[in-house]
Amino acid sequence: MKRITLLKSSLVLLALTLTLAGTSCKSKKKAEVITPSSQGEIEVKLYCSGDEYFSTAEQFRANAVGESMDQNTAKRKALNEARTQLASSIQTTIKATTDNYVNSREFNNKEEVLERFESLSREVVNQQLNGTRTICERLTKTPQGTFKSYVAIELGGEDFLKSMNDRLSKDERLRIDYDYEKFKETFDKEMDKFEKGR
Repeated sequence: MKRITLLKSSLVLLALTLTLAGTSCKSKKKAEVITPSSQGEIEVKLYCSGDEYFSTAEQFRANAVGESMDQNTAKRKALNEARTQLASSIQTTIKATTDNYVNSREFNNKEEVLERFESLSREVVNQQLNGTRTICERLTKTPQGTFKSYVAIELGGEDFLKSMNDRLSKDERLRIDYDYEKFKETFDKEMDKFEKGR
């Protein structure tokens, strides 16, 4: 009986040893690291993109890519998309500026004033987009034979504010209560958010 118990104990000990040995061998194997490149992904370099092409407290900026079989069409697509992005960024900033400015002032009819500000800002944005400056432009040709145009543009915040001020101060309904310094202060706070958002 002692022999059977000893045999059973030996078998259990052997099984336990083999299990532990198998586990320790597995842990010694090098863990396979999965990376994007190990899965066939290739990093794409975007020209005219990155931190130096983001909007700042002084400049509105936008960048875009356009692709076409025709070189000029690719450039035009990129420029149009960049201008659309720039206009959207400016409108968002002006909307926040206007809302904050009007709410901080005592206007009899805030709704009418907000509507008037927004209408004038759209006019100024459309006018000012013609004054954008190209700060980066690259043109590439793909293996498929199409052209890719990369572009980044900017518009000075001060230039835009000056144009906005000219339009606001000429509006009869707004001129009475319009305070440029207060509007500029509100606008500058909104522009500073570009720096803080990085």
